[in-house]
Amino acid sequence: MALTLRSSTFLNLKDIKTLKTLDVDFFTTICFAQIKPTTRRLRTRNSIQDAQLSGEKMTSPFEGMYDAQKEKFHALSSSHQMQNDSKVPVYVMLPLDTVTLGGHLNKPKAMNASLMALKNAGVEGVMVDVWWGLVEKDGSLKYNWEGYVELVNMVQKHGLKLQAVMSFHQCGGNVGDSCSIPLPPWVLEEISRNPDLVYTDRSGRRNPEYLSLGCDSLPVLRGRTPIQVYSDFMRSFKQRFKNYLGNVIVEIQVGMGPCGELRYPSYPESNGTWKFPGIGEFQCYDKYMRASLEATADANGKKDWGNSGPHDSGQYNQFPEDTGFFRREGTWDTDYGRFFMEWYSGKLLEHGDKILGSADRIFRGTGAKLSGKVAGIHWHYKTRSHAAELTAGYYNTRHSDGYLPIAKMLAKYDVVFNFTCMEMRDNEQPQHANCSPEGLVRQVKLAVKAAGIGLAGENALERYDGGAYGQVLTTSRSDSGNGLCAFTFLRLNKRLFEAENWRQLVNFVRSMSEGGRVRLPESDSSTTDLYVRFVDNKLKSLKEDKEAVLL
Repeated sequence: MALTLRSSTFLNLKDIKTLKTLDVDFFTTICFAQIKPTTRRLRTRNSIQDAQLSGEKMTSPFEGMYDAQKEKFHALSSSHQMQNDSKVPVYVMLPLDTVTLGGHLNKPKAMNASLMALKNAGVEGVMVDVWWGLVEKDGSLKYNWEGYVELVNMVQKHGLKLQAVMSFHQCGGNVGDSCSIPLPPWVLEEISRNPDLVYTDRSGRRNPEYLSLGCDSLPVLRGRTPIQVYSDFMRSFKQRFKNYLGNVIVEIQVGMGPCGELRYPSYPESNGTWKFPGIGEFQCYDKYMRASLEATADANGKKDWGNSGPHDSGQYNQFPEDTGFFRREGTWDTDYGRFFMEWYSGKLLEHGDKILGSADRIFRGTGAKLSGKVAGIHWHYKTRSHAAELTAGYYNTRHSDGYLPIAKMLAKYDVVFNFTCMEMRDNEQPQHANCSPEGLVRQVKLAVKAAGIGLAGENALERYDGGAYGQVLTTSRSDSGNGLCAFTFLRLNKRLFEAENWRQLVNFVRSMSEGGRVRLPESDSSTTDLYVRFVDNKLKSLKEDKEAVLL
């Protein structure tokens, strides 16, 4: 299989010179523009490449060139940064399984080649999930950071930045989850003894994606509270990576729920439980959440309201008008509905406040910025009740702004508001789902501006087309004073390195360096500056090809 990447960002290619890096599954060949003819011929064997990954001096395509030549190669991208203060830095999400279950960096040679290509494309850095289920899997307070140490060193070597996500959730069972990484085994043991530690719906279905916020302050994890466990994890991360914080690791995204987002797991895809565009279900039926609801109702003199969640809120895959709670003139717009939603959304805000307050105390003064992710739930946005947002914990209706309270909570700790669905347009969505991702993004931008914090974005779905990039560019503009401070692209994989997809990414990065004001160019297959080929390693001929040669 051969994949050719085309880009008009680099210098014109007249003579192609190659660097081959051997991986377990495939060869990656990256061919760079020759900056100046040279008669120097360098040969390096695979043993030298292995040395690259063990900390010894790395052989790069620039080895033996003058410093001025190196600067010339990066001149275009760096000039954008110097000449335009409105630059929106672009990061790329790394694969979910970047670190293996054994705690090692996955396919390090392929990662090395990929980071090299991203750097030369003008990308600012990469984002990686730092999985609780991998780091603390051997036992309570037993941390293994070594796979991430390998990655951070490699990122630093290529002059890139890193966004580290404190991922306290399970990987698997949601959109884009390509692997399975459960919560730490010792935590799962506690859940098996006490199933109420995880979110539960009205029918009693347990969701092991993330611990219920109802037990945040209870010592249910071998003498520690969940908030203490999250804090100890972050404190250990800070200690291990203290020399990288603020220079290589520039952002800590604090996970606060399923998929790392501040929300309830109201629309789980595992086992076909939920399908788009279902309204989802409230997740307030574990004993800790029920106790909180009961106490709150009693304190408000409405004891009957604390017996259970709404009885008429329907099921996962229903539509708003199918239910008594979410329909146009439904229960959501009554005194009871307002009471319940204020409690349900308020508990989510308290949860975020506790975790971010702890993160702020831990990382304050390190130079690393904090961010928090909020889900882009755009379906049924055009209805009065905004049912899908309500079940997720965002009290956003025709009469209530659900995102301003979140933005104000983030503002207490100067946390960047990270939001998804930046690539989506209204006219791409099915009419029956009453979607409006564009309207949702506009509302969030206003909330963030009012709170006085930064807004960063991600694409919700894996897309490589010009339309999606164009929508992100439109959103990123800061003409109204509320553009993006950063954008993270989903995700690094082989598809990204296909010719047209790579060309689109490079042009997008260049346009974002101009604050989103540069129109993406039309496809031009005649200009080719960077090729990346993945060649099947199982061919017999490769047994004799053991050299990596740089000319």
